[in-house]
Amino acid sequence: MPDSNDPKGEAQPEGARPPQPPLRPRALPASAATPLVTPIFPSVVYRSVDADEMDAQYEGRLPGYTYSREGHVNATVLARRLAAMEGVPEAAGPGVVTGSGMGAVAAVLLGLLQAGDHVVASDQLYGRTLRLMARELPRLGIATSLVDATDAAAVAAAMRPETRMVLVEVVSNPTIRVADMPGIVAAARAAGAVLVVDNTFTTPFGYAPLAEGAQVVLHSVTKLLAGHSDAMLGWVGTDTPERAQAVREAAETWGFTGSPFDCWLAERGLASFPLRHARASANAAVLADRLAAEPSVEAVLYPGRPEHPDHNRVARVLGETHGTMLSFRMRGGRAEVNRFLRAAEALPFAPTLGDVATTLSHPASSSHRALDEAARAALGITEGFIRVSVGVEEPQAVGDALIGALREATA
Repeated sequence: MPDSNDPKGEAQPEGARPPQPPLRPRALPASAATPLVTPIFPSVVYRSVDADEMDAQYEGRLPGYTYSREGHVNATVLARRLAAMEGVPEAAGPGVVTGSGMGAVAAVLLGLLQAGDHVVASDQLYGRTLRLMARELPRLGIATSLVDATDAAAVAAAMRPETRMVLVEVVSNPTIRVADMPGIVAAARAAGAVLVVDNTFTTPFGYAPLAEGAQVVLHSVTKLLAGHSDAMLGWVGTDTPERAQAVREAAETWGFTGSPFDCWLAERGLASFPLRHARASANAAVLADRLAAEPSVEAVLYPGRPEHPDHNRVARVLGETHGTMLSFRMRGGRAEVNRFLRAAEALPFAPTLGDVATTLSHPASSSHRALDEAARAALGITEGFIRVSVGVEEPQAVGDALIGALREATA
């Protein structure tokens, strides 16, 4: 009687081996046409013909990949697009993709600094970057000085003979202050220090760090560039091959590589970035004006508003691009903030920015929670401080949700 497990209905000879899958082929199927969308390459490793070919790849005599922690197709495709947007010199390569924005910051610091060096940095950086400056770098023997980046004279005064780097954000997170970039460029150049610009908030549409005199530009690609809160990545571009190699080696050695899938998602996000940025920037200007007229709001921080503390600098640094981010201080404390956030349920309360949807953030309980109350107050971050990452929705609806929640919370 035939064996019921035999698909042909015939009994297998005793001891016979089941059909074996073929060995892995060396090449993918050929096609005269190429895919319109970049395929995802999840492979961790890439095969070579022999040891000589692998040597040639590692030594740069042949293009190719070996182990994905050291680079992969999707990271290269994404990096090339970002490098083109930021004007990275071709000789410096497409830059380095990392697994997060903080990975990009860390790769720069680990790749370009050593024990005994000194860093001058803005005192209004992203909260985790501030923590890295205050706690992690000193453990490695690297000293830091935090200064007001809106005051180039303060930056210059903080320089030491051992200063090797200046790190700033053009527009600070979350206080939306605009750094004195021309003065900082001059101060860094005079000290012979590498100027590193975190361009996450401003994006390539708002500021061009390398063209303006910086040596390194970095992004949290997770935010505005990818734009959909589904890919966590960072990127670093430099002005020279030597600096690029130092950052790349640090990222590879410390394991900062971004995943192929996240790179693929971010590349897709870049396709809509110009449209998203234009719409969200226009929406931000409208919302800033509406919030400024609301009695329950003490102050609005948006570069396009005439009362912005750095308004006289905005045109020189940012031109006509005022960005997609704004912050405001509402009246009251934590109780009022909680009532506002609950009332604004149509607008996600989440510690992120750059999504297609408008999101709300409370720095005192998220990005700047590592700072004590006095340190936050020195930056102007009160309990009533709210950051708004403006999305692409219809601005009337977003404004109505914000104003309605504020009035309910402070009634």
